[in-house]
Amino acid sequence: MGDRTVYDELGIPRVVNATGTKTRIGGSRIRPEALDAMKRAANHFVKLSDLQAKASEVIADATGAQAGYVTSGADAGMLLSAAAAIAGNDIAVMDKLPQTDGIADEIIMPRTHRTGYDHAFRAAGATIVDVGTNDRVLGTGSTAVEPWEIENAISERTAAIGYVQKPYTEPPLSEVTDLAAEHDVPVIVDAAAELPPKRNLRTFTEAGADLVVFSGGKAIRGPQTTGIVAGRRDLIQSIALQNLDMHAANQVWEPPSQLIDVEAIDGVPRQGIGRSLKVGKEELAGLIVALESFLESDPDAMRDHWHREAQLIADAIDSATGVETTLNSGGEISVASEVVVRIDPETAACTATELVGDLRSETPRVFVGADRLDENVVTINPMCLDEPEREYVVERLRTHLELA
Repeated sequence: MGDRTVYDELGIPRVVNATGTKTRIGGSRIRPEALDAMKRAANHFVKLSDLQAKASEVIADATGAQAGYVTSGADAGMLLSAAAAIAGNDIAVMDKLPQTDGIADEIIMPRTHRTGYDHAFRAAGATIVDVGTNDRVLGTGSTAVEPWEIENAISERTAAIGYVQKPYTEPPLSEVTDLAAEHDVPVIVDAAAELPPKRNLRTFTEAGADLVVFSGGKAIRGPQTTGIVAGRRDLIQSIALQNLDMHAANQVWEPPSQLIDVEAIDGVPRQGIGRSLKVGKEELAGLIVALESFLESDPDAMRDHWHREAQLIADAIDSATGVETTLNSGGEISVASEVVVRIDPETAACTATELVGDLRSETPRVFVGADRLDENVVTINPMCLDEPEREYVVERLRTHLELA
């Protein structure tokens, strides 16, 4: 199954990725043209602020936002977005973060938008204010949060409103941005995994979001350690000021004007809270090229390809005793078609949990989707499989399900 890899040489079991673009197993495959750009970028030097300014132009063109910035992953984008909302262009506040005594640091979030990833907001010094309930799960028709609950939480301590874009989140983003605009409060949207469709690059900005965060290492297929923030020019400037290397004498500090307006701030900031989240020239070049390629790609052709691959996998294992396969046809939310494998623990050769554990203990490791083990369900996503890997996954599944 392919040539010997660097992981084989290091004595580390490689992974055959049949679960999709999961960060913990390396995200997605970088586009070849992006990888080539990274290799070429590594051999030369450049002012990172100049490269970020170029990335800003590309991101702005792609998203319709005023400006953009490349971060070291979407989670870093969330942290820097929170830092920008709290500090603005006040370099004294930048210098204090994450200490926020006497500073407006609250980020309002509907309770049903809370995830483990909002730790990024808290790491910047923000205090998260929960609003709403979880009443939708009661099945009474009630909603989890109403716009008035968000508006009622806005005070002089408010720095921003956090919004996680998922099919289940409410209220609609446009309602949140409308009320936020009335109070001059920025809205930060976590849209890390909301690509494709490509139009989502613009959807959230057009709905009034002030900062939108995307992953650069999932569907865009840029470097795994990249994220994208698109939004208001002043907030992107604050992100840049808190992320770039600021060890420079004031007399010779000349950041690119399209990224930073030196007249708007009171001097060179100290190293900011985002300094540890630096992005290298290689990742910046790779992300720029990957984003341009993503914009030129044909998502319908890829979706059709993934659907055919998923159907081949489903057909190959469907006859196993105690196994029922269905096809989640993918689409704009789930990106690629997935094979949903429901395993009857009473009649199948193994349980879903046993299957996942056994596949992960092999060499190479095989990762299938394990988010629904409580339902005795695993999923198989063809998005990160080449043909030999797809055939290998089928062979291993057939062996464990006693179809070999």
